[in-house]
Amino acid sequence: MKTFTAAAFLLATLAEVAHGHYIFQYLTANGQKGAQYQNIRKNTNNNSPVTVLTDNDLRCNVGGGSGSGTSTVSVAAGSSVSFTADQAVYHQGPVSFYMTKVDNAATADGSSDWFKIKEIGPTFSGGQATWNMGLSYSATIPSCIPAGDYLLRIEQLGIHNPGSPPQFYISCAQVKVTGGGSKALTPTTKIPGHVKSTDPGYTANIYSNFNSYTVPGPKVATC
Repeated sequence: MKTFTAAAFLLATLAEVAHGHYIFQYLTANGQKGAQYQNIRKNTNNNSPVTVLTDNDLRCNVGGGSGSGTSTVSVAAGSSVSFTADQAVYHQGPVSFYMTKVDNAATADGSSDWFKIKEIGPTFSGGQATWNMGLSYSATIPSCIPAGDYLLRIEQLGIHNPGSPPQFYISCAQVKVTGGGSKALTPTTKIPGHVKSTDPGYTANIYSNFNSYTVPGPKVATC
């Protein structure tokens, strides 16, 4: 967890110049960390974020529209999974996890209905916002969802540069859920379309009167 002030904006900008952007490349499931892009679709955007709200690349990133060469890993409903990036996140912003049930994780294009399973926003104390800016982020596969193939998506939204389009850092993993139940979680959303340009969490200025925050997108779907 890191706390940022306006002065940190310059440092973050310099870091962006000095290093490529972070990409979530590793999935940990069943207590085992997979190899690079073993279960996560490889993107081809050279570490650049997606910034257009109507772009289909918001689903699984540029080049992530199919799972050719990506393995699908079995995970038990109710178990924990983690995404790990090549370097720690350094842009302030929320993290969200989404899932969508598909017929075949290797061929799905992400045009089906998604539901959010977790979101991580800032905490506020003493007039300062603290963001979870780490190397890895974990979520629990809902215990009640039906068994079958899913795309599992992580989204970190960089809102560090007010006045410029926020930056989506995205990866999709391919999983086959085992066990589980029979509940179809709601609310659902299409991607693109899950975030609106008018969402307060999308337009927020983190350097001016920033004392509350709502993570963009639908509410977290729960069992």
